[in-house]
Amino acid sequence: MTDTGRVYIREARVEDSPALSRICLLTGDAGQSAEHLYEFGELVGLMYAEPYVHLPAGFGFVMVDPSKSDAVVGYVLGTADTRLFEQQASESWFPEVQKRYPHPPRHPQDPNRPLRPADERYIRIIHNPPRASDLQIAFSPAHLHIDILPEYQRQGWGRRLMARAIDHLKERGLDRLWLGLDPRNESAKRFYQRLGFEGLEGAPDGVMGLNF
Repeated sequence: MTDTGRVYIREARVEDSPALSRICLLTGDAGQSAEHLYEFGELVGLMYAEPYVHLPAGFGFVMVDPSKSDAVVGYVLGTADTRLFEQQASESWFPEVQKRYPHPPRHPQDPNRPLRPADERYIRIIHNPPRASDLQIAFSPAHLHIDILPEYQRQGWGRRLMARAIDHLKERGLDRLWLGLDPRNESAKRFYQRLGFEGLEGAPDGVMGLNF
């Protein structure tokens, strides 16, 4: 457990799922809140946050603020084996989510009610989850995501979370990782560049890699 002031870092747990999903939504529009874009805000977290604490191939660490009833206020989530994680997600995660949000996309409560564009887009993604390119896997089998609530940003927590994740990957014999970010999020891009991340030539826009 890492303490700095009152906030500390611990291993993520399945019961953190609602908080992870919430943070994912509150940072889901190029680092800003995406609440206004969705009627079903859990969709973002169902894709990019919650699977990492439910699937064996995933891992995660969270920031906890005891002054807010032990609220989870940030996270780093990832996997040391992206292909295995994708397989587990396709077999045991997305089928259940797809039942809740059928395809073709329609409002799960009222078929005659139109969906918001962002909800419809994510329902389509959940029924056809993206796979990492062979180039990304050749660079490293490991990838991760970091999200921190705005009021805890620019205080060194991103570096601490990244260091914790890197230690986890080193223990598994890895020395590289990659991540994807919204190309519109210039602040996140500068943060990753300061940590030594570089764009991967030939990879999709926003994919960056780190040798550690």
